Amino acid sequence: MATRPAILGVERSLSGKAWRWRGGNMQMDGDIHALGHDIVTQLLLSRGVSIEELDKHRQPSLREFLPDPSQFNDMDRAAERIAEAVLSQETITIYGDYDVDGATSSALMIRLLRMLGHDARHYIPDRLLEGYGPSGEALLKIGEEGSSLIVTVDCGAMAHEALGLAHDAGIDVIVVDHHKCSPDLPRCFALVNPNRLDENDLAASHGHLAAVGVAFLLAVAVVRTLRERGFFDGRSEPNLISLLDLVALGTVADVAAIRGLNRAFVAQGLKVMGKRDNIGMAALIDASRLKAAPKCSDCGFALGPRINAGGRVGEATLGVRLLTTHDPDEARAIAEQLSTLNEERRAIEAVVQEEAEAQLAAQHNRSVICVAGKGWHPGVIGIVAGRIKEKTGKPSLALALDTKGGQGKGSGRSIPGVDLGAAIIAAREAGLLVAGGGHTMAAGMTIDSGRLDEFADWLDERLAATVARANAEQTMLLDLSLAPGGLTPELVETLEGAGPYGVGWPGPRIAVGPVHIVKADIVGNDHLRVIAAGQDGRSLKAIAFRAASSEMGQSILHGAKGRRLWLAGRAKIDDWGARPAAEMHLEDAAWAD
Repeated sequence: MATRPAILGVERSLSGKAWRWRGGNMQMDGDIHALGHDIVTQLLLSRGVSIEELDKHRQPSLREFLPDPSQFNDMDRAAERIAEAVLSQETITIYGDYDVDGATSSALMIRLLRMLGHDARHYIPDRLLEGYGPSGEALLKIGEEGSSLIVTVDCGAMAHEALGLAHDAGIDVIVVDHHKCSPDLPRCFALVNPNRLDENDLAASHGHLAAVGVAFLLAVAVVRTLRERGFFDGRSEPNLISLLDLVALGTVADVAAIRGLNRAFVAQGLKVMGKRDNIGMAALIDASRLKAAPKCSDCGFALGPRINAGGRVGEATLGVRLLTTHDPDEARAIAEQLSTLNEERRAIEAVVQEEAEAQLAAQHNRSVICVAGKGWHPGVIGIVAGRIKEKTGKPSLALALDTKGGQGKGSGRSIPGVDLGAAIIAAREAGLLVAGGGHTMAAGMTIDSGRLDEFADWLDERLAATVARANAEQTMLLDLSLAPGGLTPELVETLEGAGPYGVGWPGPRIAVGPVHIVKADIVGNDHLRVIAAGQDGRSLKAIAFRAASSEMGQSILHGAKGRRLWLAGRAKIDDWGARPAAEMHLEDAAWAD
């Protein structure tokens, strides 16, 4: 396939990327009416939507995207077992992970069972004391306390030993997960996971679902099973749509690809979230100080981090308790506690981030960055790994090592085109890790500290060629170019018409210019603030987060005098002033002369 030509003459931008059209060629001088609804059409087409399915994707709905849950292995078996437990009033415990996906998945199952007249218990392991996933000790204790059925959510797919112990003890365990599986599945009553290697093509095509999305499909299957058994004769069926706010939050916060069914989950879930019927979710929105109904970005940057803070640096059960409470006072108290913990998390993260970045100079020749430190808080290493990945453009791992030299807990984040989860599973199977797993873009691991260098070398060698290919193909894909006068609130609203956006369904990028820099300075934590003016006599405001020290930031700060540039990034609404205004979240820039 021939390489698409660079647009605006940009073969190498200030961040080293070639600029290409994502699809088509949309240029305008400032009047969006010149394109009208064709903007949304073009955005959809350039993201792989066929002409025949344009209407389906304009307003993504469950009716159009929801598959038959029975297509998934073990789904009917799991639904039958849960239905039986509801009918016979067995004690059920939901065993969830301590992150947002785990909390929302747990809350969804608990709220579903309440709708069916059944109270379920919950168990969320402590990140520091118990680590990720179900432990045999915890499962046996839950069974001894009276639970004849345990449903693990967002964990369990690789917990062979723990699930084997529960199985031998006669405890039925249903695993609801989305993480990568090995060919040999653990012994359990049922394992529902679209990433099972023995799944059919339709089920496997939903491998991008977060665990909370898989849990919602199980909820649909459970209700259908109970309907077939006559459970709802004389009583109302539960309103499963009311659970979609949980699905939207978990999906976005877990950085699941926002395509296909996930687009419908998020689009409809945000509508449910805006109704504020879930008391805990409403308290979380208020504690996040959001002025309007939450958007997709709010789930990732405001709501999700607060839920995560409980599992990272506080009490792991806070998120589930918040999202399942019926008490407004309890909801407010937990939400404020989570906000306080989130501030503590930021402070801890800043210290670890500084120490991690100090190690980067010694790794500039590596294809995979691996930083580690004794005493680092395990609750922030995933965030730090993500920051390092963004800074270096390479897959990055951060490991918190035991101060006594025993084991280390690690978390990794990858770049597009590099399957980190598969590499971590391979490292575990090669005996380099005590435990490990994940999905394409993120992974977790446990390692004996003495094998850290060996593991880092092995991973670097295994992924070097893949990372090189991914980096060689780095481009800035743009959807629209315009003069500064075209950057208006009306344009931002129009662009949102092809949302929701996220991983796998990227938000529109625009190029604005040519412009000259009127003012550029540093604000906050290495943020670059820019005011630029164009040939049309209009100006725009832009901000590049954590980019002032980058090559692009330094070029704009010190080398842009008397020169013209193209600016590229996302169009956003700045609503801090008396009237909403459009601004750019700057991601790249290139000389225009």
